Amino acid sequence: MPHPSTHLHPDPLTAAHEDWADWDRAWTRHIAKLTGRTDLTVVVAPGAGGGAPACFYPPAGRVEVDATYIGAPDVADPRRAGHKNLVATAYGLLVHEAAHAAHSRWSTPAGTPPIVASVADLLEESRAEGRQRARRRGDRRWLRHTVQTINSPDDAPIDDAWHAAQAAGLLLARADARILTAKDVKPLRAAVTAVLGRKRLNRLRQVWRQAHTVDDTDADTMIELAWQWCRILGIDPHRQPDTPTADEGAFAGALAAALGEVLAAVAGLTPAEYTARMIGDRHGAPASWTLRDPTTGEQHAARRLAARLRQARTTSVEPATRPSAIPPGRLRARAAITADAQRAAGQLPTAQPWQQRASLPPHKPKLHLAVLVDVSGSMRAFAEPMSSAAWILANAARRTDATVTTIAFGEAVTLLVPPHHQPAQVQQMHAHDGYERFTEAVKLADQLLNLRHRGSVRMLAVVSDGWFPDNAAAQRLITTLARTGCAVLWLHPRDQESCHTYADTTAVTVTNPVEAIDVIADAAVAALTEA
Repeated sequence: MPHPSTHLHPDPLTAAHEDWADWDRAWTRHIAKLTGRTDLTVVVAPGAGGGAPACFYPPAGRVEVDATYIGAPDVADPRRAGHKNLVATAYGLLVHEAAHAAHSRWSTPAGTPPIVASVADLLEESRAEGRQRARRRGDRRWLRHTVQTINSPDDAPIDDAWHAAQAAGLLLARADARILTAKDVKPLRAAVTAVLGRKRLNRLRQVWRQAHTVDDTDADTMIELAWQWCRILGIDPHRQPDTPTADEGAFAGALAAALGEVLAAVAGLTPAEYTARMIGDRHGAPASWTLRDPTTGEQHAARRLAARLRQARTTSVEPATRPSAIPPGRLRARAAITADAQRAAGQLPTAQPWQQRASLPPHKPKLHLAVLVDVSGSMRAFAEPMSSAAWILANAARRTDATVTTIAFGEAVTLLVPPHHQPAQVQQMHAHDGYERFTEAVKLADQLLNLRHRGSVRMLAVVSDGWFPDNAAAQRLITTLARTGCAVLWLHPRDQESCHTYADTTAVTVTNPVEAIDVIADAAVAALTEA
């Protein structure tokens, strides 16, 4: 779920980095203009921020910004005003922490339950930014950029009251603080209302709007408003002191989808573009590969698979009717009168008076196929053939009414072949990672192809030995897909005994890795034929 940055950060300070000394000096001078304070210092360094994109340490009078959001020290000259446009997100983070430094002048009282303190921090986010915007109206432009860094749809996996309220407190509250617009948050407002109900959302809105009026040093009122928030949600902080955590084995719901729409709108992107861009921001290094031209055999296989998929959709016919401008057929009186009127007016007749019988192929739902490839070290022998299979599938799909995406998962989740993309070259994958982020890969596939939504033939094909850090969470995701009618095909790369087998899957041991593409093709054709 989206989470607020804590304005009083408990983690140890990050050491300054000599490569970023110019940024430290320039932004230390600049933050005095943003805050009106001359006792603050800024440190820009890789990994700064105590695990967040940026943070403010009140006792030390120090702001830290993670240099990852800038890139390289020479990407811009921080002494020049124009540098802000080149590093808009990082500069927005600086403005956000400046808002805390200028206006978050209260501390959480000792003994406050953690869940109450968390809600108070959440309310403080929009309160501080609203005060900063009121004092320096031009800062609103930069504060908008920070929304996409402190919120992530991947952290909002379930549509429950706590997560819906938290999304409202971060984003709908920012609209009331005039950082975002009503149009920005429209999809999220609808999703939150569906979870909380209009009356409960209105009560929460009264809480954050009251918070916007609280004095910068009034800790008691902020904590009391946090208690009110918990009572509205039916939470007893004495019995539930900590914030609810999300189940890794749960799919994102409408709330997460709406959150993604908001973040995309703020970033000036379509939801699909935003999703693709966010893939590279996941923890760990992305999967690596080299590029090569497809072989003649791979090109032939793509054409053969396309023909099989096309044939599977047209093997049977069913009676139907279609309009026609000429006989034979059944005369449609109204259309005939319209055609006569068009001719009398000197127009070319467009009405079709005759209705003819015809044999048309039956409607077939569209095939949505996600191929997930394990790139951990145990799958090294399977990387080459699956690289070939990914290219064949993507190119065959472009020739038929099918949508295919290929995702590699290891220490990171990497989108290899986006939907509707026809790669010109084969991405020769390398498999050397130490562990697997399978659940994240499944959730991404669902986000891209709507694997849980009926109306299309859906299939998830996984190439892996099945041993993951959390097999129970993986099983819950698989079972959820199966219950919605999504077929799950599991391709084991070696003997069945050495692999973990999941319920609700069709498991196939592929002794010859080259056979993998044929197994997937057989399953896809069977699914289309039965649809």
